[in-house]
Amino acid sequence: MNRTVKTFSVTAALLCFAAMGCTDPTVAPKSSVSSANVFNDPNSYRAFLAKIYGGLIVTGQRGPDGNPDIAGIDEGFGEYLRLYWYLQEMPTDEAVIGWNDPGLPDLNTGLWGADNSMVNAMYYRVFYQVMLANEFLRQSTDAKLDSRGQFDPTLRTNVHFYRAEARFLRALSYWHGIDLFGNIPLVTEDDPLGATPPKQATRADIYAYAVSELNDIIGKLPPKGPSTYGRAIPEAAHMLLAKLYLNAGVYTGTPNYAGALTEAQAVINAGYTLPASFRSNFTADNNNSPELVFVAAQDGRSTQTWGGMTFLIHAGCGGSMSAANYGIDYCWGGYRMKQQTYRRFAAGDTRAAFFYTAGQTDSVSDRGDFTKGIAAPKFTNLKANGDTAQAKGMVDTDFPIFRVADAYLIYAEANIRGGGGTAANALTYLNAVRQRAYGNATANFAALPPVDTILAERGRELLFEASRRTDLIRFAVFTGGTYVWAWKGGTPGGSPLPSFRDLYPLPANELIANPNLKQNPGY
Repeated sequence: MNRTVKTFSVTAALLCFAAMGCTDPTVAPKSSVSSANVFNDPNSYRAFLAKIYGGLIVTGQRGPDGNPDIAGIDEGFGEYLRLYWYLQEMPTDEAVIGWNDPGLPDLNTGLWGADNSMVNAMYYRVFYQVMLANEFLRQSTDAKLDSRGQFDPTLRTNVHFYRAEARFLRALSYWHGIDLFGNIPLVTEDDPLGATPPKQATRADIYAYAVSELNDIIGKLPPKGPSTYGRAIPEAAHMLLAKLYLNAGVYTGTPNYAGALTEAQAVINAGYTLPASFRSNFTADNNNSPELVFVAAQDGRSTQTWGGMTFLIHAGCGGSMSAANYGIDYCWGGYRMKQQTYRRFAAGDTRAAFFYTAGQTDSVSDRGDFTKGIAAPKFTNLKANGDTAQAKGMVDTDFPIFRVADAYLIYAEANIRGGGGTAANALTYLNAVRQRAYGNATANFAALPPVDTILAERGRELLFEASRRTDLIRFAVFTGGTYVWAWKGGTPGGSPLPSFRDLYPLPANELIANPNLKQNPGY
């Protein structure tokens, strides 16, 4: 099934604003058409919004390569989800990759600098999304529709939904921005185009802005249902709020576990369920899973990219593995697990059923050798019943940005940390995740465990889902020497990292272009 066409057609967005290398959020995206005429077509609003959604997966105007959105990096590497995954997974205890492409080796060790191409490209991706959302919001006000004679009530209703969705996507990118980089510019649709370079806002200020935006749009987003799969719905906003509140202590210095628990409960109450098959969340037809709250939708024909799930599925396959077993044409021999993560899984945990051990060694003694480290091809381009997807090169699998199992774990953690709720509910939710993993209640907790146990459980449940770095920072073990793992700090056995590594640096070129910016300490 073409999930992208079912929601929005990304290919219909070719009119939308190719902006190669354009990263200044006070400058409108460039295009061969202008806002003075393109929005005279009522379909343009839908197409533009599709471009913003597509910005999480596709890399430019042609896909999978050619006419990229951002410059200065190989287009496949410069895809939003791939970059975010690199920055969230590779410096942690989960993933290692042996490729020597510029910027990658230092992500394995935590020793990146302000000129790291992967780090820089992620910063530009964040602001490219912000820029697109801002321009859409400028062009879709009721006043603008009035000036174009667009009074059709159905169009107006849809545009109001689209505006709320654009604000959600902007808040999502601002969350990524403050989580990765800390203090960054805050630019909205109200900032005039062509103005002076934006000022740097505090992490806490942008956090507050994102929270305010999400609370305002919850009642304005399209409702949950089959026709809104892949779109931002109220439950996606609740989930993003839960993530922000869960990490509020990191972002603002003041924890808000009560808020995280409340928002997680709202998602849980919305009717999502855990399918019996854990793996069905990561297959080519995972759009059928009753667990997924919000995804980055990918389709092998309509959203072609060398990043996204194309990367995650191909690069998780290597050594003696058979590409056909994962519905793809060939293996790239990329990432696998560090031993600390592999050893976290106990016998009977079906979340480890897809691990590939034949010819693989436990420890990552050599980062460049795919056979060093256990492979963990969590994502597949096969359907849940084993059938093949549409194509073997580009894939159909959607990336699960938010799913309800995470909401269960957020509730449990927030309750243990004093965020309210009930211990009975927290234990029920935690054990629901455990029981699905083991197929029975044998591994259930009799009582709520210490909070550190939640970090371990999140590592098992959310392996390779781009949340590990954020989790380790919240538990205060990403830097320092309390917990070390393979290649942390550049040594095979791991060594401490200074605390400034909890943030990535702002791109060196941005500091030159915008004198209002101050680099993060340590860089």
